[in-house]
Amino acid sequence: MNQQRRSVLKYSAVFGLMASTGLISTAQAQEWNKAAFEGKSLDDVFKILGAGSPDKSAAVTLNAPDIAENGAVVPVGITTTLKAEQMAILVEKNPSSLAAQFFIPAGTEPFVTTRIKMGQTSNVYGLVKADGKWLMTVKEVKVTLGGCGG
Repeated sequence: MNQQRRSVLKYSAVFGLMASTGLISTAQAQEWNKAAFEGKSLDDVFKILGAGSPDKSAAVTLNAPDIAENGAVVPVGITTTLKAEQMAILVEKNPSSLAAQFFIPAGTEPFVTTRIKMGQTSNVYGLVKADGKWLMTVKEVKVTLGGCGG
């Protein structure tokens, strides 16, 4: 089975499960942004998300370790004081820059946390879309053991 077909099947199953459990709506599952997750550079992902060139903001906080001993499971979180519509985590030196994208329902606390894979030491970006504008913060995370096949 080729890699592209395998990826489509994997993502379809994940989004189907999320929709069936109520974590996301069926419409959101159908509208996931495949192109953004396939973006190879930060600029590609920014363009696809419609972020242009996001401004740095003190209202966006990225919680990530300074040193990740295992790049396969790096804990990352984003918080903000803004009324966020979306949040995204990007890893500059990963083969695909966009690691995670979250849609924040109105009235929900703007806080997300997950674990990502990192192939090597890299800048990690936390993006927040609030009032139609993308804002960001960045932090370098040093990786001692790569998690993307390295």
